Amino acid sequence: MNNIVLYECLFLSNEDEVLDTELLKTFLEVTNTRHFGRAADNLFLTQSAVSFRIRHLESQLANQLFLRQRGNLQLTSAGERLLPYAESILQMWGLAKHDIALSENLTVQITLGASAIFWEFDGISDWINRISTAVPGLALRLESVPRQNMSKRLLDKSVDISITSEPPIHELLNTTKVRDYQLQLVTHKPNCDMDNINELPLIYLDWSTRFSIQHNKIEALQRTAVIHTDSCRLALDHIIGNGGVGYLPSPVIAQSIDSGLLYLVKGAPVMEQALYIVCRADHEKQHIIDSLLAVPFNQIIEGID
Repeated sequence: MNNIVLYECLFLSNEDEVLDTELLKTFLEVTNTRHFGRAADNLFLTQSAVSFRIRHLESQLANQLFLRQRGNLQLTSAGERLLPYAESILQMWGLAKHDIALSENLTVQITLGASAIFWEFDGISDWINRISTAVPGLALRLESVPRQNMSKRLLDKSVDISITSEPPIHELLNTTKVRDYQLQLVTHKPNCDMDNINELPLIYLDWSTRFSIQHNKIEALQRTAVIHTDSCRLALDHIIGNGGVGYLPSPVIAQSIDSGLLYLVKGAPVMEQALYIVCRADHEKQHIIDSLLAVPFNQIIEGID
C-alpha cells in the first residue's frame, strides 16, 4: 500500500465511514506502551476494548499493524508507515478543535513549540506573559516538541513558532537569533577545577549532537553518567541535592550560582550557544506572528552578560 492510498484510508473505510480519531489515539498508546494491557490502563478502557479498536483500525486499513508475539509486541511495516500520519492527524485535529472553540474574546490561536528543555529556562514564563497580552484576542498553545520533529511541525503549520538552539534549515522557514547564552560546567563543591572533578558523579544533559561531540573531547568527563537526561531541572536538582558535575545552560543555573548552591568549575571549557525563533515565511497568520516577535525577548535569558 503506497502512502497516498494509506492516507486516504485514514479518512474513509470501505463503507465510507469517517475514521474515529479514538482509533488513532488507541493505536498511538499501544505503540508507545507496546502492551495492550498498559495501553488499556492509560486510556481507562478494558483490554478487550483496546483489542477491538486495533482490529477495527486494521480492518479499515486492510493491513495488520502489530506483530503479536507473547511478550514482544512490534509494529509491522504498515504500522510504521501509519505512525507519522496518526500523529499529524491528531495534532491537527486538536488544533482545529481549539480554533473552532475560540470565543468573541479569543479570536486567534498561535502555537508555540519548543523542546522541553527550553520551557525550563528562567525567564521563559515572563516572555509568555508579555506576548499573551501583546495581541488582543490571542489564545496561546504551548507544546513540547522533540527537536527532530520541529521542522516537520513548522512546515505543516501544526506549530506556528518554535524556540530552539538548532534552527532547521529550509527555504520556507525564517530564523531570527534572539540571544546568546552558554553551557557551563558546574558542581556542588566550591573551588573545583578540571584536575579534581574526576571522581565526581557525572550528570549528562542530552542537549544536542554538537554538544555531545564537544563533551566527548573533555577527558575529565569521560565516564558513565549516573544521570542521563534531557531535563535541565532534573539535572540541576540532582547536582544540588546529591552532588555531581555536569554542563547546564547559563539561564538555568544563574540563580543557583548567585545563591551559592552551585559553583562553576574553574578552567572548564565554555560552550557558546544561541537561542532562535523560527517560523514559516508564508504563514497566513504572519501579521500576528510579527506582532509577537516584536515583543522584547532580551529579558528571557538572565545572568549571562
